Amino acid sequence: MDLELDGTTALVTASSSGLGFASARALAEAGANVTICGRDAERLADAREELEATAAGEVLALEADVTGPDHVSRLVGETVETFGGLDHLVTSAGGPPSTTFLETSEQDWYRAYDLLVMSVVWTIEEAHPHLLDSEHGTITCITSRTVREVADGLLLSNSVRRGVIGLVKTVSREFAPEIRANAVLPGTIETPRIEELVEARVERGDYDDYESGLAEMASDIPMDRIGDPEELGEVVAVLSSPRASFVNGAEVPIDGGLLRS
Repeated sequence: MDLELDGTTALVTASSSGLGFASARALAEAGANVTICGRDAERLADAREELEATAAGEVLALEADVTGPDHVSRLVGETVETFGGLDHLVTSAGGPPSTTFLETSEQDWYRAYDLLVMSVVWTIEEAHPHLLDSEHGTITCITSRTVREVADGLLLSNSVRRGVIGLVKTVSREFAPEIRANAVLPGTIETPRIEELVEARVERGDYDDYESGLAEMASDIPMDRIGDPEELGEVVAVLSSPRASFVNGAEVPIDGGLLRS
């Protein structure tokens, strides 16, 4: 299917690995020019090289920390300067550490809010005028299934990510019809974040090893496996495309049927 993304420009935050990278890959392979960003220069360079090997569009890689408003402003500005505009924004961010309520400090809460909510607010603020100038401006926010059903040990993600859903639903109404805004809700997908969580539970003695941890995580998924990042990336590309022109304000689970709500 031609997604009609040739020559458009997409900015994907936190995209040197994981779900952000998978989204950038799908957009780039569909013909969009893509800006990726991350805090680790070496990993970012590797990600750019990997994307360029299959991209139909151009790739720009910028070091940036999305918890810094100045970084976000520079990220959007350099994207627009390089490609002449911005058509698609995809927001992503690494998850906060696994913790319980009594283990969590006040500062942990503030850090998680900046990472998961304010990074999205700042990026949308900077991107909005450029998306408004686009023929098909889109915003897609990568969140988590935890916005609907909490996951044990993920207090901060369970609590804070829900703010992004309220934001997406609100701007989907405020910005329409010029800009569409949607969210995707990944379930258990094998990313560095999932690897980190599984390995932490192996260390705690919850699982015997990494493989048994993955198997246990998949046991409640109707598809009987965990997901591949590329499966999320393809959905993000479709939501960003004119093929999804009447999809606005949606929350799309990508979880193999794990959610019961």
